[in-house]
Amino acid sequence: MTEKTSIKQLETDLWSAADLLRSSANLNANQYCMPVLGLLFLKYAYGRYKKVEAELMKNRPMRHGVAMPITAQDFRAKSALYLPREAQYDYLLNLPHDIASANIVDEEGRQLSKLGDVVNYAMRLIEEQSDQLKGVLPDTYNIFQDETLFDLLRTFNNDRLEQVGGDIIGRIYEYFTGKFSKAVADGDGVFFTPKSLVQMIVNIIEPKRGTVFDPACGSGGMFVQSGDFVNNLGMNANSTLTFYGQEKVDFNARLCLMNMAVHGLNAKIKSGDDANTYAKDAHNLIGRCDYVMANPPFNVDGVKEATVSGSPRLPFGLPGVNKEKQISNANYLWIQYFYAYLNETGRAGFVMASSATDSQSKDKNIREQLVNTGHVDCLISVANNFFYTLTLPCTLWFFDKNKREENRDKILFIDARNYYTVVERTINEWNEWQMRNLNAIVWLYRGETDRYKALISDYRMWLNDFCHRYDNAALQPAEHSWQAYREGIEATLALFKGHLKELEDEMKATRKRQEKAELKELVVHTAQQVEAATEALDVINQAIWLVEKFGEEGEYKDVAGLCRIATIEDVASKNYSLTPGAYTGAAAVEGDDVDFTTRMKEIHSELEELQRQSADIFKTIKANESLLWK
Repeated sequence: MTEKTSIKQLETDLWSAADLLRSSANLNANQYCMPVLGLLFLKYAYGRYKKVEAELMKNRPMRHGVAMPITAQDFRAKSALYLPREAQYDYLLNLPHDIASANIVDEEGRQLSKLGDVVNYAMRLIEEQSDQLKGVLPDTYNIFQDETLFDLLRTFNNDRLEQVGGDIIGRIYEYFTGKFSKAVADGDGVFFTPKSLVQMIVNIIEPKRGTVFDPACGSGGMFVQSGDFVNNLGMNANSTLTFYGQEKVDFNARLCLMNMAVHGLNAKIKSGDDANTYAKDAHNLIGRCDYVMANPPFNVDGVKEATVSGSPRLPFGLPGVNKEKQISNANYLWIQYFYAYLNETGRAGFVMASSATDSQSKDKNIREQLVNTGHVDCLISVANNFFYTLTLPCTLWFFDKNKREENRDKILFIDARNYYTVVERTINEWNEWQMRNLNAIVWLYRGETDRYKALISDYRMWLNDFCHRYDNAALQPAEHSWQAYREGIEATLALFKGHLKELEDEMKATRKRQEKAELKELVVHTAQQVEAATEALDVINQAIWLVEKFGEEGEYKDVAGLCRIATIEDVASKNYSLTPGAYTGAAAVEGDDVDFTTRMKEIHSELEELQRQSADIFKTIKANESLLWK
């Protein structure tokens, strides 16, 4: 199984096990969410603790032949969280089932007799080690029966967490947060922003140094992706970025702080009524931010005019006010706030309801002033079903107060409504290569052709590596055209799938245990080959999608139905609409009478079918495990 599949399977297995325990405990998602994420947090914190402890023990000073004891201060010097013994994961995991027999006494001298009380005590001990976590960690573990809580601890003590490697707990934490969002998300969608949208925002505004602010920070996805972006550049996020967040819902703010801690990031988060962004600039950040990013609630009404009137965060004036003296739609409150928080060279990226790009009346007047600043940089239309809890489409907006001179009076419009990967019937996303392709269009708009060429090189390196690994005569890397790559991969995929079918049939017909065992190994190996070839087919399709439009060297051009660079005069001629489709138009019909939109829908269907087949293959593998012993 490939590492990618291993991680996905591990996520699925852990979720299934934990969710089964939730069902047996008869708890709803709101009750269960925070304690489960707390245990994942504890598992991750313990893993980091052990790594730092090992580092500290290297060349440890000795006294009387004994290594000097490690202190909490030693961990703080390493920007790591110190865990007292009673707060360490293996300590909890190895407690006797008769908790009273362990003679555990809490900070007030009370002897603890339930595992839930012991875990609550562990969380309090951790909070004492971190100002950022005070009052944040869950303290409701006594809602579980001891046996259920022991089962949860065992579930997250999975050996594969260490085998997969990397920041796997952080990834699983994000996965669980996303799964919980389906059940406990607020109706306005502020709970959880899909990862591909967050990553697209981060990739385009490129937060590297300075102040990052999310005034609707939810569970902290913008901060986590920003940290990853900086760390991937070989820098330390906590040294180069300062994170500020506001989140009215305390529950979400607690998730954010835990999420930050899971990923080793520091943040200043304010929550509750004092962090109601409509009314308060809780961190006094007007004009001070290098980067602003957010996914605010869409189309909110009922914000009182008196709450926001005269605010310096509204440089272009109040949106429409109804007869009840309330803002009719808060979208242009948020849009102006994001702009007002930027310093003289700042960038902003945010998610917004699609309707905001051409709303009329006061909104249109605000939008006109905003466009005329020259700081609107790019807008990307996104398809339906990118959110777990909402089906409506959205638009990504980007501001840049430090555009290159050639782009001062220009705006890049991208219509990506027909470009995505189907994950489930009601969930779409951009995969890694699709995000890089859309990002490449922005690079060309900014004149960064070297980055485009580097992406083309990455495609060739990835495909050549695939060719070498499978050493198929149809897939020799020497000077093949992109189309030749695709034909070779399609032939290889068909070969692997045919072989897999033969092996499965043979396994069903075989009765000898040893032969079944040997066939099972071949089935697993061939299923891995099918998965790898399926992934390769998607990669080559994405490469062809990009190269057919902008060539090997990366020469920007407007592409009907996809992208266009418009001037401010162009925007004025369209009544200051910022709807990308109004500028890109419909996809052009190619010479072979295949139009872009239709072909992309066909590709989506093909990829969805391949993904379904891949899932079926691994179901077959699991089924064959039981067949082996019949």
